[in-house]
Amino acid sequence: MDYTEILKEIYEEIQPYAQMGKPASYIPELLKVNPDRYGICLRTIEGKEYAQGDSDERFAIQSISKVFSLAISFSRMGNELWKRIGVEPSGNAFNSIFQLEMEKGIPRNPLINAGALVMADILLSVLDDPEKDYLAFVRKLCGNNQIQYNEGMATSEREYGYLNAAITNMLKYHGNIENDIERVLHFYFLQCSIGMSCRELACSFLPFADHTRPFSFDGIELTTSQVKRIDAIMQTCGFYDEAGEFSYLVGLPGKSGVGGGIAAVCPRKYAVAVWSPRLNPKGNSVMGMKALELLTTKTAISIF
Repeated sequence: MDYTEILKEIYEEIQPYAQMGKPASYIPELLKVNPDRYGICLRTIEGKEYAQGDSDERFAIQSISKVFSLAISFSRMGNELWKRIGVEPSGNAFNSIFQLEMEKGIPRNPLINAGALVMADILLSVLDDPEKDYLAFVRKLCGNNQIQYNEGMATSEREYGYLNAAITNMLKYHGNIENDIERVLHFYFLQCSIGMSCRELACSFLPFADHTRPFSFDGIELTTSQVKRIDAIMQTCGFYDEAGEFSYLVGLPGKSGVGGGIAAVCPRKYAVAVWSPRLNPKGNSVMGMKALELLTTKTAISIF
């Protein structure tokens, strides 16, 4: 498979979409990013890497971090995790609160904000040094000790994070938050603020694609069965109320973030990360979605 040529073709074919959408406006720090950036990197389980565009420029991974939180939480809690979080698609926006109220404080799945806030609470309880341990895990996954939190980004999100604060209070009201609310919010926003490039994200998602090797990174271990279940949750819940559309058009497990990034896996073949800050109304990257649709179309490879 000539991925170099395929990525080049994709870049040329997505140009009509280059000015569609707009960056997330409710996080001021994200508005400082050049909205016309585009990068993509694909890494195979054999270790070969193919990249195009701004694949080495770091950006805030935002909700893509929820996959890392899920890996740690599932490793530490096992199936006990599902007593506090469900595994069903939400069918609603990522920051919806009304569904949480209707369902008595149990988030539909780990990849919406409510689910990620519960996982932040869990990690505050089970990790010895949550901020340090979380970052160490991400660094180990991508093989780069230079990965950092962006404190300015986290502060910006907290300053305007009224809805996430409301969600956390709702969770606390229903007994699904054990730690201090401000502590949970700060840790959650730190996770979202992590800066990574497409190249680093593709590397960090590769263990979710390669089911032939043990998943063991910085003391976080998952069985092959657990990794496959995380892939299943990404497939059904990774794109909020556009998860069905992504499955239909792309056909890969993945996770998006409002920083414009998308990371996806083709089990037993590759991991891919794409970044373009302009978002559609659902909060997913316009060019990123189209690039991955073209990738699976041109290669004729998806999970289906």
